[in-house]
Amino acid sequence: MPEALDATPYDALLLLSFGGPEGRDEVVPFLENVTRGRGIPKERLKEVGQHYFLFDGISPINDQNRALLDALRKDFAEHGLDLPVYWGNRNWAPYLTDTLREMVADGRRRILVLATSAYASYSGCRQYREDLAGALAMLEGEGLEPPRIDKLRHYFNHPGFVEPMVEGVLRSLAELPEEVRADAHLTFTTHSIPVAAADTSGPVEGHGDGGAYVRQHLDVARLVAEAVRERTGTAHPWKLVYQSRSGAPHIPWLEPDICDHLEELHGSGVAAAVMVPIGFVSDHMEVLYDLDTEATAKAAELGLPVRRSATVGSDPRFAAAVRDLVLERAAAGSARRVTPCALGALGASHDLCPVGCCPARTPKPAAAGADSPYA
Repeated sequence: MPEALDATPYDALLLLSFGGPEGRDEVVPFLENVTRGRGIPKERLKEVGQHYFLFDGISPINDQNRALLDALRKDFAEHGLDLPVYWGNRNWAPYLTDTLREMVADGRRRILVLATSAYASYSGCRQYREDLAGALAMLEGEGLEPPRIDKLRHYFNHPGFVEPMVEGVLRSLAELPEEVRADAHLTFTTHSIPVAAADTSGPVEGHGDGGAYVRQHLDVARLVAEAVRERTGTAHPWKLVYQSRSGAPHIPWLEPDICDHLEELHGSGVAAAVMVPIGFVSDHMEVLYDLDTEATAKAAELGLPVRRSATVGSDPRFAAAVRDLVLERAAAGSARRVTPCALGALGASHDLCPVGCCPARTPKPAAAGADSPYA
């Protein structure tokens, strides 16, 4: 039997994700949840949902979260960490509020949250925290005592997140035709967000010029590119680009777009490219459509050989990284000492989001931060 690991004061881990439809009849209701309050007509949502209808209305994200759940539970059991793992989504079943209600019924009073978003931004952190606060308020309105919620720190530079991506790039390079492999560029991709949201991501003192969102992605891209150089002996040129823009055209979003970048590579005579989705934890719809479908079709049109490397998904090293993060956070404020694992120049992220971190245009209460009403 493995030696028991101590997660005190926590009694559960909540895997918190975005959610996605699992059938054609779920696509529009799911998109209504995602866009609630924006006044988008149903007919427009049907147009937006065409990406999902191409795959029979099924987003892969829920199955990927089930696989991650299994990986976490397996890792915890094998290493003597007695911490039950639950799963809730922000926008589709199993809904966050329902899962928290179940956790309260099971007697869980101090909960750690793992969000399936590794970087700092409003949509990747603060919005998750707002939804947590909304769910806790709903439980309180039902006469239940809301549990204490803490969120695991950003894990973009944890070795267990970075190393699987390095290996994914190496596999993708090996899949390219040998005559173009050495000259391939690495195209690191992440979700585009409004420039204003990027500039105000992270703590207030770091706002401006892309904020923490861009800095963190650039740090990971450097880590991966450098590891690939060390293992292959080839320094592949690289660039951070963006995908999945969804905002109004008059609002500036982070650029360049992946398809525009592929055109630029082709125009400059680049022999091949590997698309590396460092901004995504798993191969969900925005990877499946925007990269595997749209960007790959653009590359074929250009005659540019491309491969897309794997996301981390349920890799055992990522499950082990989550265990590290749980033990690190559990030791905070106690006599136990755990050295945070973090690669690159930025070091370990903060445990508690400070006031003004990743603000929204319309401020809302947020859990698991210095300004939380549920601290």
